[in-house]
Amino acid sequence: MGRLVEVADTRLYIEERGELSAFPLLVFHGGPGLDHTMFGDRLDPLTEEGRYRLVLVDDCACGRSDRMPWRETWMLRRMAQDVSDLAASLGVSGRYATLGHSYGAFVVLQHALDYPGELRGTIVSAGIAAARWLEEVDRQPTAFEPAELREQVTLSWTRETEIQTEDEAAALLADRTPLQFQEPRGAAFREHPRRIAGLDRYRPDAIRHSAVRDCGGVDVEDRLAGVSHPVLVLLGRYDRACAIGASLDMARRLPDAELVVFENSVHTVFADEQDRYLAAVRQFLDRISG
Repeated sequence: MGRLVEVADTRLYIEERGELSAFPLLVFHGGPGLDHTMFGDRLDPLTEEGRYRLVLVDDCACGRSDRMPWRETWMLRRMAQDVSDLAASLGVSGRYATLGHSYGAFVVLQHALDYPGELRGTIVSAGIAAARWLEEVDRQPTAFEPAELREQVTLSWTRETEIQTEDEAAALLADRTPLQFQEPRGAAFREHPRRIAGLDRYRPDAIRHSAVRDCGGVDVEDRLAGVSHPVLVLLGRYDRACAIGASLDMARRLPDAELVVFENSVHTVFADEQDRYLAAVRQFLDRISG
């Protein structure tokens, strides 16, 4: 069961799993416009033996969080502030870690830079540190295989600025899902929709907003040398949404980075190689939480 937590001028919806006394990992989803259910139950094994507490978060105005209107001033800096405000509301400031996947990775990177000293570590999963890497994403659908899905995937990007309803957002994201898996018709791809069926809530205005503003203004790569705490960088070797070069460059710029490349994964690494993904996250948390 989840709940709404007060942060600044809104409320964020969170779902907590594991012992409340365990070391907390605040988890941020992709999108924007998606919600915490994109992970399904795939991260739950981290809570075994009472070792870690998962706090799955719906971003500002996403999912089940309060439906505040999008503002012209909405940017990643605001989302990063929400991370710190949430940690304070939960009473975990100074003793937590963050994990952000895809767009969530942009959020936790911004937070790592804007709020140094507030957390033990950051996990960047399938992320980039500057909008310039998005140019590679634009080229990916034109070469997507299998060819019979190429038009479907390509058109999903062009529809981002036009969708108006939650059903349209769900259809767009369903059409794009094959791009995010190593095997577009494989077991992990077929299983993923079943694991989140009926749970997800999409926010079409968030998707439109991001589409015309370079994902909220991600541009922190020149500041990465200022991150003082450990960072775990996770990426799929064949990621079509966040270029592998972006993660390699990010790891080189960070002073204390650990890089893990998943050789049989595309974008949804936590599903393509769940066991190895969990092992990497668990090992990192073991190191920073003591």
